[in-house]
Amino acid sequence: MSVRGDELRPGSIGNVTWERVETAPFDWDLEIAVIEGNAIHRLVFPCRRIFGGWVKTKTGEHVAVQPTHWRIWPK
Repeated sequence: MSVRGDELRPGSIGNVTWERVETAPFDWDLEIAVIEGNAIHRLVFPCRRIFGGWVKTKTGEHVAVQPTHWRIWPK
């Protein structure tokens, strides 16, 4: 089941569908979020999925969050 994001980020390519985190590709710049009920708690920087978790794209620093959803980070 996909979730539609209600808010748009400046420079966004539109209202892009959130996908379940289990389907997130490895080695792509992604926007990740925890979606609880109707609330979207998203990270404001691009992340990459790696084996064992998530890292910030620019620094490689581990991200201490367990996201529930993802979508492609707009360029």
